[in-house]
Amino acid sequence: MEREDVPGQRKNPQARDRTIGAQLKAVRTQQTTLSLEDAAKAIGWSAATLSRTENGKRTITSEDVAVVLTTYGVPVEQREELIQSARTGVQDGWWSRLLPGVPPDIGTLASHEASAKAITDWSFSFIPGLLQTEKYAIGLMVDDGVEPDEAKLRWLARERRQEVLPKLEYTAFLHETALRMPFGGVDAFREQLAHLVRASELGRAVRIVPGRAPHRLLLHPWLLLHFAEALPILYVELYGSSVYLHEDEVLSYENMRSTLDRMALSTADSRAAIERLLGRL
Repeated sequence: MEREDVPGQRKNPQARDRTIGAQLKAVRTQQTTLSLEDAAKAIGWSAATLSRTENGKRTITSEDVAVVLTTYGVPVEQREELIQSARTGVQDGWWSRLLPGVPPDIGTLASHEASAKAITDWSFSFIPGLLQTEKYAIGLMVDDGVEPDEAKLRWLARERRQEVLPKLEYTAFLHETALRMPFGGVDAFREQLAHLVRASELGRAVRIVPGRAPHRLLLHPWLLLHFAEALPILYVELYGSSVYLHEDEVLSYENMRSTLDRMALSTADSRAAIERLLGRL
């Protein structure tokens, strides 16, 4: 009987699923001659389910891995190693036990961030979450209609997310407009700008994009994640929701990153610009 995902039983895929999916795809393409459609038919799944599995767009169990690898005729030793890897996976972190009021999507994003090797943030009108301070972040969320108590809970999750910064390569591109939006009030904004200066001094690449920006950069903020063992993904932050882009959908945003790299001030010049603004507040 064909295996399909059951809507009521779906969980948000985590970073481990992208790694496992990439491994399964590598086995199919490198150790078999099966096309995606032929492999899915042999397993007893739909082609869509196998595609989602290989791209980490669904939760993958160790049983799934066993079925796929057995179908592919993978040697026992290799099969057991991959099954055990799937069983253990990336260890659950704080994101698997989110506080009440924190959207589940935040946990999914945090799991991806924890396994990324590099992250690029782009924001036009506010400081990205990974660089926010508490008063600024809460002020921004309250301005968006979030209740103060809930905003404080969300801030705790955002603060936890920031723990990944020393462990990866991080670049934030900010349009100069973001430096004119004092969410949380002037004192909170002054603290936020000082935090940006410290972040830059600690090796986070904070780069200001001055002047007119191309229309495609004004549509929404986004976060581009690169991984050691999987294809990059893009997280698009929308009002009240978010969406992930994969594979070919990511290419245009990688091109936008190249555009930002050409347009933005250097980290040193950006830090100097923030310090001048801070001195005027």
